[in-house]
Amino acid sequence: MASKHLVILQAAKRPELTRRLPLNSLRVFVAVADSQSFTHAADVLGVSVSAVSMQIRSLEQYLGVRLFRRSGRLVVPTSDALPLLPRIRDALFGLQHALEEGRAARGSGTLYISVLPSFATQWLAPRLKDFQARHPPLHLRVASSAAMDFHTTGMHAAIRLGGGGWPGVHHEVMLNEWLVPVCRPELFKKYGPVETPEDLKRYPLIHSTMESWNSWVTGMPDNYWPLDGLGLDDSAALVHAAVGGAGLALARWSLIGDELQDGKLAIASRKITPFARRYYFVCLPSTLHLKKVIALRDWLLEQAAAFPMPQLAQARRA
Repeated sequence: MASKHLVILQAAKRPELTRRLPLNSLRVFVAVADSQSFTHAADVLGVSVSAVSMQIRSLEQYLGVRLFRRSGRLVVPTSDALPLLPRIRDALFGLQHALEEGRAARGSGTLYISVLPSFATQWLAPRLKDFQARHPPLHLRVASSAAMDFHTTGMHAAIRLGGGGWPGVHHEVMLNEWLVPVCRPELFKKYGPVETPEDLKRYPLIHSTMESWNSWVTGMPDNYWPLDGLGLDDSAALVHAAVGGAGLALARWSLIGDELQDGKLAIASRKITPFARRYYFVCLPSTLHLKKVIALRDWLLEQAAAFPMPQLAQARRA
């Protein structure tokens, strides 16, 4: 009994312990600070602008400081708000993480993953039925994004194309990549094989900012954008344009498996170039131990290991 009364007295001496934390206002505060706009924050949160304004006023009254000031058309955090922002963002993420861990201990719950749009469309989506069949308690949410800010997005994991070496995150190679000249079978029959850059002149070329034709020679990323010809800045759209017969495309191997198998595309060259970028499984070190993240990681690595490399690349390794 004495200890019970002691707890009650201690709480009474510190009334802030019994006050209700303004969690909704804190979420709104972070959203406004990130977007620098009440309107954009309202869109992100799915509420009205007046509701955002009310939550900010409520938090300002709670803290006793002004949180935002106008700077042209933007709203920016005040000097009083700036030190609070990273601590509140981390605290909200920690709270969400703690709740997710409680559900993840049972190997269930929602699993958020961020993936490049082209890879999500061409490689991941056709395989998701298998993941669902193996892990029915998990509810996978796939966001098509190139961002890798786990703290602000709430993502548990990501698949990224790059060179690795990202600080502050766990990352491991999932899938190697190659650059492959492809076109419709009838175009290949008409224009013939491509072995040198000079041979490219016979074809109508499809260009991409992600896979420049310079990369076919070097294997290195190159953002070269030619003055003529069809150009696309989306790798999945590049594949679809090639399937439509628009010309010869330099495609990533991971994105054309189904199209090659179905006979919609043909490989136009024996020169298949290893790409300097690879796909990585990425997550925060603090989420790597979660059962649902482990389940996703193991499944992705299994699927990647079963995905065949180009036959010509296999022959070079042998």
